Amino acid sequence: MRKEVIELDNRFSEEYAGRYVFSEISWAKRSRLIQKYTKYHPVTGQILNSDYVAIQAETIWASLREQPTHKPITLEKLLNEEDGIPVELGELFSQIVNRLCAITAQETRFLSEQSEEANSIQASPNSDSAKNSTNCQASSEENLPETSRHSS
Repeated sequence: MRKEVIELDNRFSEEYAGRYVFSEISWAKRSRLIQKYTKYHPVTGQILNSDYVAIQAETIWASLREQPTHKPITLEKLLNEEDGIPVELGELFSQIVNRLCAITAQETRFLSEQSEEANSIQASPNSDSAKNSTNCQASSEENLPETSRHSS
């Protein structure tokens, strides 16, 4: 698995100065984190809402392998809105983790093109119903005994 090491000076405060090691997490771990903070519609499966901040914080936490001995980063600190880590530090950690764990910009474009094509070709529910009823009729005619087919 890929790793990235950064040495922070005092620019985010002395509290955060030191060596941080991040490592790529598995696809399964990333998928579980996304599902944990995403609510889906029970019938359609469409996403109702997603807590992107929590997903990103948990991803940072899961990929953080080493930090300074006084442990300035905790999951609670990453999630805390009042006394959390500085915005710029959170953005830096996010960039590192996204490089290690997320798909590339090129892959994102490819996938979005594929889904746009699928959406534009997708038939309406009414035409699907019509196709299905036609298929059912054809299937039932095929299952009729030979004598029935010839007698009509």
